[in-house]
Amino acid sequence: MSALRWGRGAAGLGWALWPAGRPGLLAEEGTLGGLWGCRRSSSASPCEQDRRRDWGHAELLEVLEARVRQLQADNVSEMRAKLLDVARIPEADGSQSPRKVEAGNEGAALGLTSRWAQKLHKEKLVMQKRRQKLEENLQKQARKHQLRVEPQLLNRQLAGWLQRWERSTPRSPWEEQLAQLLQEAPKRLSREEQHDQANRLSRMRYEAQQQRLLAFLECCVLADQLPLAHHVLVMHHSKSRQQRALTLPMYNTLLLGWARKGSFKELVYVFFMMKDAGLAPDLLSYAAALQCMGRLDQDASTIQRCLKQMAQDGLQLQELFTSLPLCKEDKAVLLRAVRKAEPTFLPLQPPLPSFEVNTSPLLKEIYSTDHPASFPKQHLPLETLKDLFQQQLSVEMATIVTVDSVEKAPSLTEEVLQARKTLQELRTRWEAELCLALQQTKAREAQAAREGRPSLFPYLCLLSEGELTQLMLQTLQVLSQQGESLLSLAQELGMRIFNRHVVQRKQLNDEVQALQERYFKYLHLLASDTQVVMSRLPRQHWEALGTTEASQDQPWPLTVVVQLGKQLAEVLVQTVKMPSNLAQLQDTQKLIPVLYHVYSFQSFRQIGILKPHPAFIQLLETAAERTMTFESAEVPMLCPPLPWTSPHSGAFLLSPTKLMRSLEGTIQHQRLLEGCPPSELHGALDALTQLGNCAWRVNGRVLDLVLTIFNAKGCPRLGVPSPASEAPRPSKHRLPANASPERKTELRRELARCLKVAREMHSLRTDALYRLSLAQHLRHRVFWLPHNMDFRGRTYPCPPHFNHLGSDLARALLEFAQGRPLGPHGLNWLKIHLVNLTGLKKRESLQSRLAFADEIMDDILDSADQPMTGRKWWMEADEPWQALACCMEIAQAVRAPNPAAYVSHFPVHQDGSCNGLQHYAALGRDSVGAASVNLVPSDVPQDVYSSVAAQVEVFRRQDAERGVQVAKVLEGFISRKVVKQTVMTVVYGVTRYGGRLQIEKRLRELSDFPQEFVWQASHYLVRQVFNSLQEMFSSTRAIQRWLTESARLIARSGLAVEWVTPLGIPIVQPYHHDSKVSISGGIQSLTFCSSGDTNQKPNTLKQKNGFPPNFIHSLDSSHMMLTALHCYRKGLTFVSVHDCFWTHAADVAIMNQVCREQFVRLHSQPILHDLSRFLVERYCSGPRSTNAQVAKLQEMLLSVPKTGTFDLDQVKHSTYFFS
Repeated sequence: MSALRWGRGAAGLGWALWPAGRPGLLAEEGTLGGLWGCRRSSSASPCEQDRRRDWGHAELLEVLEARVRQLQADNVSEMRAKLLDVARIPEADGSQSPRKVEAGNEGAALGLTSRWAQKLHKEKLVMQKRRQKLEENLQKQARKHQLRVEPQLLNRQLAGWLQRWERSTPRSPWEEQLAQLLQEAPKRLSREEQHDQANRLSRMRYEAQQQRLLAFLECCVLADQLPLAHHVLVMHHSKSRQQRALTLPMYNTLLLGWARKGSFKELVYVFFMMKDAGLAPDLLSYAAALQCMGRLDQDASTIQRCLKQMAQDGLQLQELFTSLPLCKEDKAVLLRAVRKAEPTFLPLQPPLPSFEVNTSPLLKEIYSTDHPASFPKQHLPLETLKDLFQQQLSVEMATIVTVDSVEKAPSLTEEVLQARKTLQELRTRWEAELCLALQQTKAREAQAAREGRPSLFPYLCLLSEGELTQLMLQTLQVLSQQGESLLSLAQELGMRIFNRHVVQRKQLNDEVQALQERYFKYLHLLASDTQVVMSRLPRQHWEALGTTEASQDQPWPLTVVVQLGKQLAEVLVQTVKMPSNLAQLQDTQKLIPVLYHVYSFQSFRQIGILKPHPAFIQLLETAAERTMTFESAEVPMLCPPLPWTSPHSGAFLLSPTKLMRSLEGTIQHQRLLEGCPPSELHGALDALTQLGNCAWRVNGRVLDLVLTIFNAKGCPRLGVPSPASEAPRPSKHRLPANASPERKTELRRELARCLKVAREMHSLRTDALYRLSLAQHLRHRVFWLPHNMDFRGRTYPCPPHFNHLGSDLARALLEFAQGRPLGPHGLNWLKIHLVNLTGLKKRESLQSRLAFADEIMDDILDSADQPMTGRKWWMEADEPWQALACCMEIAQAVRAPNPAAYVSHFPVHQDGSCNGLQHYAALGRDSVGAASVNLVPSDVPQDVYSSVAAQVEVFRRQDAERGVQVAKVLEGFISRKVVKQTVMTVVYGVTRYGGRLQIEKRLRELSDFPQEFVWQASHYLVRQVFNSLQEMFSSTRAIQRWLTESARLIARSGLAVEWVTPLGIPIVQPYHHDSKVSISGGIQSLTFCSSGDTNQKPNTLKQKNGFPPNFIHSLDSSHMMLTALHCYRKGLTFVSVHDCFWTHAADVAIMNQVCREQFVRLHSQPILHDLSRFLVERYCSGPRSTNAQVAKLQEMLLSVPKTGTFDLDQVKHSTYFFS
């Protein structure tokens, strides 16, 4: 190739390199092809394309230089060869000599090559400049993707200071910079506190963003992604608008993280940013600085300067060890640093919470040390309880419990075995594919975090890909055939990740060993074979063992929980696939998604649903696997729960549990509890601990009978749901082509009805399956049910599927694990309890009920001996399964050699008589109302529902005499059953509209009532029921109106209603206008509403309608807790279902006495006046007191309804108050 072939300059080099006829071939080969081919890869970024082109030019120049050198050498040789040939020709016609010809041609050749060399040299210089520029751009791009450490400060003076110091030679130590930063820190409140005082509303706009960013930073620290957290904080700090959302806890999170790593330079950078943001360091900031100095073994003078500055800021050195939630290791390093500067320093031990005594007059006897208490013990010895603790600890560390299903096992046919094998192969494949998909998801989220966005990356790093995969496959396994909304599925997945992370972190922080040592000491109080020096309540004994080092687990923001769960659900949808033909598991076969996303309407709202493919459902049904998986917190405990000692600590050993249950994302209740003095919560904490310490066991005989019916297609009449195969089927007849529109509409309605019934049956069947499977799993075990409470103070067992708060069937399956001899009266109470369960003698005296039980003893014994083949008397009871269990207990007792010595495990119930009205009557000292609800002693129980029905009948007769038509139509139809539900719910805030619907439903159940009058009659009756209640409970209605109007005025002032129960529990109503939260992207954009957002205005309607019933609920919970604590002090076993109290048959009389006494003591307090005083102080004091609207509110709050003349002491002698 000659040199002229290259003579087109830089612009023509590409054309010279293309082979003829195939201009695009080199586009796939090597560097040159990638640069000069007619097609370029569209996946490369513009920056990448420029980089490739420039590096290609440089490489091409090197090739050209080498080629020119080669041509120069070849050209000279060729010329010399030609000249030699010419020299052999004789000279003629005056031709030049050979030497001259050689010299001339050689000069021309050298001139040509030197011009090319100059041109190439010039091109080389240009390319060197371009290469240098390209390298600078590449470095800039690399810096973009690198995690930033140095902050970009907005304060020019501070930025100049940092820049000059970093460039100074030699540079002063980092310690000098920290000392100067602390010395010149702003002597004012943090911005967050300033805004809270100056402009609270403007700060609230950032609250959601702040919560999410703080959670992201904390999660990064926990996931060992501290550089990433620092990078995101620097990115936010460098932008003025984003910096305004940063708070002091965010900077402190980074300070503590760097302090634990001993990274002083990064710690100083964070202090620079704090100063730039105008935030003053607090106690935690100084703790981080000192901790870092302790890890780096700094000299004493540096530490002394830090301590001196801390003192100048008004912070006490002792508070570092008493006021901060630092772990044991952090405190040790901190103490080492402090002692280097002050060798004689000794940290004070934090005061034991048990020394703080609750001063409530209602709890004076409970915490009194003047009279010895006989607190009950567990019935198990110490070593057994220790072994049970180890078993429960293993369960919670595994985080899941696998339980065998009680459904009838299928025959192991070839088809079943093949289905199980196929399912296992699919799961193995899915695990690998999900792990790969999670890695890709984490890579995308990591890139988003590098760009400065608080992404999901650190949350995905908390658990391994294998653990996340198992969680996702468990979710797939339990998904119902009807599917589940994407929102609820996402929230459930997100919360499961959080709970599992909390458990793992406690294991990594060595909290498990400390917990075990402390729990074993605690068991000396509970074990049957040990004694303690001083008998205390469980909480007091636990606190006396020392302060806990357990960390407080702050829940993630709801948006993070939902977004995290949504991300995993989408990975599940996109990754998990199965062959369209399961008979041939081949790689080449078409794959179909196992989950598919559809939309459905619920209450006029369109929601996204994830449904399993019918082929997958069929595979599961064919495989018929007999195991179910539960979260460890969904199953009863195998050892006594931890005593509740604070809003953060109690119940399960490791699994996080809320003291006050609420909707996810609602934090106002937790804030109130944390701001409450610890001693004020002692009554509630001790009552919840006492309820949880009751040991249970399964009633095996009842369980066997239920399982027999359950696997024999159920019996809805007895509360045993039927399987889906028994659901009604729509007509299979095809409609003729000429069917009328009415017939088509009728068929659609029938189909919709069948689908609705099928869904309801599936839900009930699944609920029963969970309950019965757990009962079978715990059949030969002793177990405990930890408790917590709702925002009104009402208590609930934490395990949701198997507890005593359920239906008749659920209650019949449980009995006390610890028995007690019946004694002289226990058998009588068993008989009375049985008659109560039948519902036959509600208005009879206790003596009449006892006599009736003796009359039907043959039926009782027949039911116990032949429940399924005898006369089946028990099946006619209102509560058949509990009645059957009671029959069996009575049969064993009467057949015992000495019934009084028979050890009974059966719980006997005592129910309040319309308990809400009882509290209203006591509040208003209403004599007429009190007599109607058994607050007054009487020979037979009063039935308020019958009394109201009788009063309504009086009004009806009067109207009928005046010629009112509907009153005449209702003659003979006004009964206790028609009015009961409305009377029962009026006390809990039911409106006339709701009451009318309740009465309408009852009237439609009467076959002989003229249905054309239902609407008119229901309107008439609800009005008369309200009038009757007004006549009988005048004080009750006055109190309701006062509570309602007070709540309305409070809500209109822009605040939610708060109060404190007589036991000191702070209450706030979580009713606000919904705030919409949107999470966009993915297979569906999620929008959900949160009514617990305190930034939103209160919902006035819900606030005013909810206050009366919620206030009464807080009173009945206070009464129950007082009864529980006093029964516990007397050595009784006590549990409750709201206003239904349970104990052993031998102790019913004592429990009734305690119950009546505590009701009187509760209502002897000035409850309404205390409420008025609290509300005035809360809503009518301060700068707002001059407002006209506030003045009106104050006037209403001070107008407490007047009370009647009822004497509360009469309750102490009322046999049927609770019966």
